[in-house]
Amino acid sequence: MSSVATGSRPTPPVAPRTGARATARLEARISPELQTLLRHAAELQGRSVTDFVVAAVQDAAQRAIEQATVLQLSLADQECFAQALLSPPPPTPALERAVQRRRALLQE
Repeated sequence: MSSVATGSRPTPPVAPRTGARATARLEARISPELQTLLRHAAELQGRSVTDFVVAAVQDAAQRAIEQATVLQLSLADQECFAQALLSPPPPTPALERAVQRRRALLQE
């Protein structure tokens, strides 16, 4: 079972770094099996466990953000979307009334 520390333990004050890039500390409790797996994977890539974990976490975070912010459409949906942009349907009476109300509100 793994978990990430959320700041419940007090962290000791750290002097500001000069010259080097500032860093933040991340702690996690992991099972011995996961630790063995991480160590083995890091060794295979010729990295330290810390470097391996940081790279893996960064990749996972970027993928999570991309999945949450990028809309991916099938080819058929892309074509339908493009067609709707290029040839929109005529406005409905309800839309025309809404536009008129908006114009009236903005002129006040």
